[in-house]
Amino acid sequence: DEIMEPNAMTLATADRSGIPSARIVLLKAFREEGFIFYTNYTSNKGRQLIQNNKAALVFLWKVLHRQVRIQGEVFKLEEKESEAYFRSRPRSSQIGAWVSNQSHELDERATLESAYRDFEKKYQGREIPLPDFWGGFILKPDLIEFWQGRESRLHDRIAYEIDGYSWNRKRLYP
Repeated sequence: DEIMEPNAMTLATADRSGIPSARIVLLKAFREEGFIFYTNYTSNKGRQLIQNNKAALVFLWKVLHRQVRIQGEVFKLEEKESEAYFRSRPRSSQIGAWVSNQSHELDERATLESAYRDFEKKYQGREIPLPDFWGGFILKPDLIEFWQGRESRLHDRIAYEIDGYSWNRKRLYP
């Protein structure tokens, strides 16, 4: 069996009043400080992350009987980093970022397709600028839990929690 989209992760957020929301997004980079993904800042997830910067990620690789759960604080990336990633995207995805008023109501698909064609014509032969409403976030983890499925539901769960500058390891009951 093949792992489809191994960088697909569930991103769980909550608004100011604590109402949760979750969706699948793609991990685009990882570095020592955390996990990086990109979105429209005016989308539901973008607004929630700006209002309440606590979030959780879950990776599930069912075929391997493994999952990784991560929680921490989320921060906007610097514009230059968002721009570098935006430039690496296919032109069609750059246009899509501009014309999709992500998470807002759309009267009909034809409206979106027309906006796409209009934008494509407007920037024909020209570089597409980074939208000011689009960019990256980094989740800086304070908890990372590894789960390995086992028979009889006696799964292995190993959690790492940050304590100042070091990570404490503990084994959890399944």
